[in-house]
Amino acid sequence: MHRSLKDYIIVTFKGLAMGAADVIPGVSGGTIAFISGIYEELIQSIDNLSLEVFKIWKKTGFKAAWQSINGNFLLALFSGIAISILSLAKIIKWLLANEPILLWAFFFGLVLSSILFIAKQIKNWNVTTLIAIIITSVVSYLITLAEPFASPDSSIYLLFCGFTAIIAMILPGVSGAFILLILGAYQTAIETVNNLVEGILKSNFELFKDAFINFLLLAIGAVVGLKVFSKILNWMFQHKKNITLAILTGFMIGSLNKIWPWKETLTWRINSHNEKVPFLEESISPFAFQGHNQLLFALGLMILGFLTIFILERLGAKKQ
Repeated sequence: MHRSLKDYIIVTFKGLAMGAADVIPGVSGGTIAFISGIYEELIQSIDNLSLEVFKIWKKTGFKAAWQSINGNFLLALFSGIAISILSLAKIIKWLLANEPILLWAFFFGLVLSSILFIAKQIKNWNVTTLIAIIITSVVSYLITLAEPFASPDSSIYLLFCGFTAIIAMILPGVSGAFILLILGAYQTAIETVNNLVEGILKSNFELFKDAFINFLLLAIGAVVGLKVFSKILNWMFQHKKNITLAILTGFMIGSLNKIWPWKETLTWRINSHNEKVPFLEESISPFAFQGHNQLLFALGLMILGFLTIFILERLGAKKQ
């Protein structure tokens, strides 16, 4: 597809919107791609990324290889995504440390609305659908209660998280940040991006090195996951769409426990910076919360988060 410089600038802005969505649990970069009309081109371009590109490069040159993967489009899009993620990471990190209740309340509203968005796409409600939702809801809820099988700072665990979270690039309605959140690696990922930027700006090689290693592990996991998930999930959506949507709905319902704003810490861990951080937490009533529960502000932000997805859904419907 022939594009002018102006067209690529617009693609970059779409990437900025996707990057912002990918940082926020409950909002999917895939949804933004769908709404902005580039979803099919993105999936096709990702599918073209293979070792075959190097054969084309060797045979007909770099320009032909670059065109075969729609390189200009991917460069413009992922530049926007990267700029957005790097910019928002510092804000999210500050909110996690200073206003966790309000941040999680907003995220809770986003995910709650996303559940309705996905459930509405189920065309055939039957016993199988309901059983799938119930089973996956229970399994997902139990996962939120379980102790993580590794520390979020573990190299293998970060590879696994990157591998799993990349489904946000494949499915509209599923958030990669949400997957990281469920796996307990969301804060680690945000800190990794933030430390990467700080290490460069402050010329702190030690900080940059640690952050870059974590970033590389997440990226490698994501690249591998992208190739594996793209074909599997596309096949499931084409041949088993109803049951796939039911599984996604149940998974998100059970996972609401993870982002409930009011928590009580049961156990702690020491992270890679030798800081004491929560390890296992339990959801509690806002009225049982020790300290200021910020109930009214939190409810307001839940509603705002809910309406955000609702508005995106309406925009998507108009676009379609």
